[in-house]
Amino acid sequence: MANEGLKVLAKVRKEFGVPVLTDVHRVEDVPLVAEHVDVLQIPAYMCQQTSLVIACGKTGKPVNIKKGQFLAPETMDGAVSKMRSTGNNNFLLTERGACFGYNRLVADMRSIPIMQQLGAATCFDSTHIIRLYGISSADPAGGEPRFISHLTMAAVAAGTDALFIETHPEPMQAKCDAASQMRLSDYESLLKMAINVRKAIGQPENVGTLKPIN
Repeated sequence: MANEGLKVLAKVRKEFGVPVLTDVHRVEDVPLVAEHVDVLQIPAYMCQQTSLVIACGKTGKPVNIKKGQFLAPETMDGAVSKMRSTGNNNFLLTERGACFGYNRLVADMRSIPIMQQLGAATCFDSTHIIRLYGISSADPAGGEPRFISHLTMAAVAAGTDALFIETHPEPMQAKCDAASQMRLSDYESLLKMAINVRKAIGQPENVGTLKPIN
């Protein structure tokens, strides 16, 4: 199944001419995945796995490391040092919320400048952060997508370098994370707002995913 999924990603990259990204969970899968995608992503729960971080770094590919929900932002200095030990400085640290003792994640916008102070570019995950854990993502009650735009604007105002946003034409038909996806028809207006906020804080508009919409 993994090989089939990689073939789909390769087809998307070729047909639409866009870079593709996917999670990698096991060290032994890293070489194969690196052949088919432009960016390797280390899931939040695996961000402290030394062997996985180093294996991804050694590919020379850009790497997106998601901060674990159980970590303070400054604790990501471990992942940063491991990645740099491979000679790979092309990586992002992604904020996707912190556990708060119940089924919601909390977005602490201080994480963005704190992780930037580690010398890393940062990304903000606006959609996984609004999942309600303990409820199936196939259940509409399993997420709060109405807050995606609020959190996105706050993250851009805090200076995030990139955005991670899952979208789908019909979110509840998505095969994964259905309850927390953003409707694709709303995506363009969100990016336009994000660009305006970025301009307002005096930052270039074409950083990360914040690209002008013609």
